[in-house]
Amino acid sequence: VEAMKRVLESLNLNIVEMVDENATLDGGDVLFTGREFFVGLSRRTNQRGAEILADTFKDYAVSTVPVHDSLHLKSFCSMAGPNLIAIGSSEAAQKALKTMQQMSDHRYDKLTVPDDAAANCIYLNIPSKGHVLLHRAPEEYPESAKVFEKLKDHMLIPIANTELEKVDGSLTCCSVLINKASEL
Repeated sequence: VEAMKRVLESLNLNIVEMVDENATLDGGDVLFTGREFFVGLSRRTNQRGAEILADTFKDYAVSTVPVHDSLHLKSFCSMAGPNLIAIGSSEAAQKALKTMQQMSDHRYDKLTVPDDAAANCIYLNIPSKGHVLLHRAPEEYPESAKVFEKLKDHMLIPIANTELEKVDGSLTCCSVLINKASEL
């Protein structure tokens, strides 16, 4: 926590600290769509953590989604585009998606992949490149990779993640995305 805090401070970013000892909030349970937040209630995130997030981002709706049979919300879903949710095919993933659809006033497009773990991808909108999607490599999840290949307007970058997956590491877990102009 302290190392990350120092890095964020060096970038002159606002830092909000949760000081409530009863609150837990894992980044893997926080899905920001650009319009609203969905927060997975899991073994790593509780209602109090979701409440603190809502208090911090008052301009956005924050809805909670029960997470069962998975480590966290982004174990089976993530944003794959500006209005596109990548979602796994498992019963737990589809149930969570249904909950998110019921809680939202907005209708998102969905991209259903056969493998829950493959739904954890990273979408970037890079001015010089356009829509870029980092997704799990075809050698890891071949059927899911075929689904991603249907995204013709995206630059697709397959990423092998087998070793990090052994310790519950997903693509989004291993990334901190900062929307700030580079000063290099």
